[in-house]
Amino acid sequence: MAKRDYYEILGLSKGASEKDIKKAYRRLAMKHHPDRNPGDEAAEEKFKEASEAAEVLLDDEKRAAYDQFGHAAFEGGGAGGGFGQGSSFGSIFEDVFGDIFSGGRGRSQVQRGSDLKYVLDISLEEAVKGTNPKIKIPTLVECMECLGSGAKKGTEPMDCLQCGGSGQVTSRQGFFSLQQTCPRCRGAGRVISDPCVKCHGQGRVQERKTLSVKVPAGVDTGDRIRLSGQGEAGPNGGPSGDLYVQIQVSDHPIFTRDGADLYSEVPVSFVDAALGCTLEVPTLEGKVNLKVPHETQTGRLFRLRGKGVDMSKIRGGGLGDLYCKIVVETPVNLSERQKELLREFAGNQDASQSPRQSSWVDGVKRFIDALRD
Repeated sequence: MAKRDYYEILGLSKGASEKDIKKAYRRLAMKHHPDRNPGDEAAEEKFKEASEAAEVLLDDEKRAAYDQFGHAAFEGGGAGGGFGQGSSFGSIFEDVFGDIFSGGRGRSQVQRGSDLKYVLDISLEEAVKGTNPKIKIPTLVECMECLGSGAKKGTEPMDCLQCGGSGQVTSRQGFFSLQQTCPRCRGAGRVISDPCVKCHGQGRVQERKTLSVKVPAGVDTGDRIRLSGQGEAGPNGGPSGDLYVQIQVSDHPIFTRDGADLYSEVPVSFVDAALGCTLEVPTLEGKVNLKVPHETQTGRLFRLRGKGVDMSKIRGGGLGDLYCKIVVETPVNLSERQKELLREFAGNQDASQSPRQSSWVDGVKRFIDALRD
């Protein structure tokens, strides 16, 4: 595939000045930088393409060779040698951005944007199976009118005359010198005489972004998902911060969760608990049968293997279990006939049929006798 013309890549004419080349490259680099487009191979290719064009056109010797011979100048040992010998995309990016924002000296004025936090409420079912919701977040994004410079379109910030673009001023008192933040530019090193009408010189504007969040199966409350480059845009066209999505799993009406395991209370009538029964109990995958043996007491746990949370995709965990806790329910709203039958049953009951009650009564009796002694 034939390579595109370097001037065409940057959207410039052949007679473009160095200033125009840097401005065009900055615009494309900020738009297609891999940190702003994670996983986007097309954007990464465009970033490399723009970097290659800027590398050649900002070098006087390489540009002269390219203007005369085109891409052939860098093929097979032609004039100027090959692109990338002793250079890198990172170096041209730093050179251009450092020149634009740092004035060639002093501290860099390009700052990374702030990280953001978003609390995402999801159901237990979504946490167990995974989900891909869309969220809306208020954030600061780069002003597209001035491309983050803060200056009116067609103009650029100027070096501060008081500090010479360093952002610092030095005052001397005898043998001592004191370095302070420049009061005119407030440490920025550059001043904007004609601010952008859209962002009012800030280089950033408030906006609500809609993002898609891929929540993996098995997450739990407190887990965080990092979305790189989706935080606030950096001042002076700097890289964006990150967005941290914190998971909050809502309470479930049936299940409670402990890591990979689930717990559920299963109410059973005292008749079924005494005689035994088979119940249908819910799981996150549907209903299953649970066989309750006769003479089952409140608090007994039944373990259903593999019916918990699959955490194999996170933390290196495995598949949990579901624990069903039996709760024997005392009947209410009894009719007179039912009460009569229960009294008849109680009259025919001996101590061996209520071992826990008999044991408790004996224990209380021993305790009271010990107090008397």
